[in-house]
Amino acid sequence: MMARRNPQSSGLSARYTSVSGLFFLTVSLLFWRNGPQNRLDIYPLSTTVDWDARREEVKEAFITSWDAYSKNAWGQDQFHPISKIGSQMSPQGLGWIIVDSLDTMMIMNLTSQLSDARKWVLRKLTYDQDQEVNTFETTIRMLGGLLSAHYLSTQLPDISSRRDYIYLNKSIDLADRLLGAYESRSGIPYASINLRTGAGIPSHFDGGSSSTAEASTLQLEMKYLAHLTGKEIYWRKSEEVMRVLDDNGMQDGLLPIFVHPKTGKFTSSEIRLGSRGDSYYEYLIKQYLQTGEAIYLDMWSQALAGIQKHMITTSKHSKLQFVAELPQGIGSVLSSKMDHLVCFLPGSIALGATGGLTVAEARKLPNYWSAEKDQQMQLAKELTKTCWGMYAVTKTGLAPEIAWFEADQAALQPMASRGSFPSSSNSETAWKKDYIVKPLDAHNLQRPETVESLFMMYRITNDPIYREWGWKIFKAFQKYGILEDGQGYTSLNNVNEIPPPRRDNMESFWLAETLKYLYLLFSPTDFLPLDGIVFNTEAHIFPRIRQDRFQTGWKRIKRSRE
Repeated sequence: MMARRNPQSSGLSARYTSVSGLFFLTVSLLFWRNGPQNRLDIYPLSTTVDWDARREEVKEAFITSWDAYSKNAWGQDQFHPISKIGSQMSPQGLGWIIVDSLDTMMIMNLTSQLSDARKWVLRKLTYDQDQEVNTFETTIRMLGGLLSAHYLSTQLPDISSRRDYIYLNKSIDLADRLLGAYESRSGIPYASINLRTGAGIPSHFDGGSSSTAEASTLQLEMKYLAHLTGKEIYWRKSEEVMRVLDDNGMQDGLLPIFVHPKTGKFTSSEIRLGSRGDSYYEYLIKQYLQTGEAIYLDMWSQALAGIQKHMITTSKHSKLQFVAELPQGIGSVLSSKMDHLVCFLPGSIALGATGGLTVAEARKLPNYWSAEKDQQMQLAKELTKTCWGMYAVTKTGLAPEIAWFEADQAALQPMASRGSFPSSSNSETAWKKDYIVKPLDAHNLQRPETVESLFMMYRITNDPIYREWGWKIFKAFQKYGILEDGQGYTSLNNVNEIPPPRRDNMESFWLAETLKYLYLLFSPTDFLPLDGIVFNTEAHIFPRIRQDRFQTGWKRIKRSRE
């Protein structure tokens, strides 16, 4: 999902191993509900494509990437596949790649690789290090990775009486250190902490402000840990952030991208759904889905309406809808810039519209479906098409980090009352007139956001076009991301050069998110059903919580709707 993420700044016991080969079957049976014969597909699925074989190709890409890392940089936080070396983010390493990959290996049933990783976590991983780390990145990748591994590992019935608590114990140790980040005057977490002392550290940039997305993308992890342990402090510290942000009373639920931990007030006017803003909105709907707290559904609904009112516009030639930015806040002229990071949004919109059910299932719920949800689904489809276009228009078939759009000046004016948007073109040739890729924005960091939305959209609509687009993206990664010797995958410097220059870095979210979402996109539709789980912004998997131990500890200030 930097503020969704900056580029990285950033084995099993004998008893466990003896049953680990059952993991995939067990988890499949655990999550397999309402078989295909009972589901109402909107679109007929192709019977000519072997999606199991395609899923296996994704699995092989993971194995290739993991084996290269294991051989050349085992235990290192970063991997440089061309140089075939690793590097650390702390004196002893933080398990950045290993922990981030645990649940992907579980889902793919890679028991040998998982055994090695578990042994490293047990024997080598320590957070007692004099090291400053980013609060957000450490929470979503490390705490999220450990908690997801705990959740999936405890689903094995053969060891349910002797559960493996290694991942949970490491989670508690890390979370207790992270609590120091929340000890600011306002309750807004500091951008970083010292792992050994637990002391919060203000950002060294932006006047000490924390980014809005980073401060507000900690809640799923802390709330799940509170549910597991009964320790209320995790829940209260993380939910207080939401109260402080909301008490600012920003118009139409759209928040500026910087907030100061001393005052709890915003220190900028810029609003965007890309870096530093994105996952605030993602976690609104996901907090509601995780815990059923209605306050977050209200905030999501308000914010989504605000996005539609102030930030959605169209390109000049193809009339593609895209999410523009508000450099000076609501009422300012729009910027036609859209980060690839924004491509989490269509999947989140669809997820919010149906709650993770298919559209057909959601329509059958009493007093649920509405014309508004129809409109939301249409917007999700249009934005998914725009995100796919970021790939379709480049020479490599891979998206740049940032796209700019050719747009009429009228389409960029503030608060234009445009009514319904014209139908967009389906011509990929016509799209090329509207996408502008600047040289400094042309790199590809193996990001997951578009394939994340393709996965969500396929599960919710059953339209096979999303699988086909995902397959084309995967084949482009295969063609241009793999090294000539076949020993690993790397990120790229320019998606519009053939051959593309390489960056010599494999992002941990390549393993944690991009390949995971592709694997799930090509998996049977009832494996890990969306109505039973929630993915954090690093694609780590938590169960939806049905509990009454912790109630929402705050209320929104009543204010007139704009």
